[in-house]
Amino acid sequence: MKLERSLSENSVEAYVHDLNMLEQFLIITKQSLSPGEIKVDHLREFLTWINEVGLSARSQARIISGLKGFFKYCLIENIVTDDPSQLLDSPRLGRKLPDTLSVHDIDNLIAAIDLSKPEGVRNKAMMETLYSCGLRVSELISLKLSNVHFEIGFVKVIGKGDKERLVPIGSVAIKHIKIYINEIRCHLKIQSGCEDFVFLNKNGRPLSRVMVFMIIKQLSEKINLKKSISPHTFRHSFATHLIEGGADLRAVQEMLGHESITTTEIYTHLDRDFLRASILKHHPRA
Repeated sequence: MKLERSLSENSVEAYVHDLNMLEQFLIITKQSLSPGEIKVDHLREFLTWINEVGLSARSQARIISGLKGFFKYCLIENIVTDDPSQLLDSPRLGRKLPDTLSVHDIDNLIAAIDLSKPEGVRNKAMMETLYSCGLRVSELISLKLSNVHFEIGFVKVIGKGDKERLVPIGSVAIKHIKIYINEIRCHLKIQSGCEDFVFLNKNGRPLSRVMVFMIIKQLSEKINLKKSISPHTFRHSFATHLIEGGADLRAVQEMLGHESITTTEIYTHLDRDFLRASILKHHPRA
C-alpha cells in the first residue's frame, strides 16, 4: 500500500483497521483460519456482523474494498489459491451531499478566535488558509514554509498519493500567515526537524489532525453553530463558494487535487437555486 500504491499513512491505517475487524470477528466466532482457509461464506458472515453492529453502508463498502485488495495481494503472492472476496457485492451508495458553511458562518467562526493569545493568531492564520486554499487537514498540518510562495500567491501542496499541486492563496490568508510567522512563530523553541513546518504547537512541533478538529469544534460551540463541522467542511465550502461564484469546474478540480472530475461534480448539486439561475441564463429556450 505504501510503496506500490503510494497510499497515505491515514489510508493505510484505515485498511489495516478493517482487516483487524475481520480478525476480531474470527476470534469472537472462535474460527482460527489462515487467509487460505477463508471462504466466501466466512466473509458474508463477517459482513452480516458489521452490518448488525451498525456500520454505515459507506464504511461497509470501504471494508469490502479493503478485503478485495488484501485477497488480490494474497493471490499474487501465492498465499491463497483462489480469491473468496470476488463474489462479494458492495452496498449501493447514494451520493451524499457534504455539509457546507455560508460566508457569514465562516466570518463568524474566524471572528470568534481570541487573538489575545498566541495560539489565536496561529488559529486565525490556519482557518484563513483552510478556506483560502481548500486544503485537506493532512495537507494543512504538513504545509512547509519552503512551499509557501508569498511573492506569486501560490502554495505547493503534497496531497494524496504524494501528488503535488499548486494552489492559489488569497491576500487575506497571506497577511495572517505573515503575522503569525513574524510575531508568534519566531518566539517558539522549534524542535529539530520541524523547522520547515508552517503551523506549530507551543512545543515547536507540527499540529496533529485531532488538534485542528478540536480547535474548529470549540469555535463552533463558541458561536452556537447548529452544524457538525470539521476541517473538511472548510474544503467543501471553498469548492461550493467558488462554483457558486462561476468558477470553472475543471479549475476547481485542479485546486482540490481530485483525480476524477466526477468527485468535483458533487459541488454542482449543492445549490439548486444557483443551478436553476445558470440554466435560465445560458439555455437558449430558458
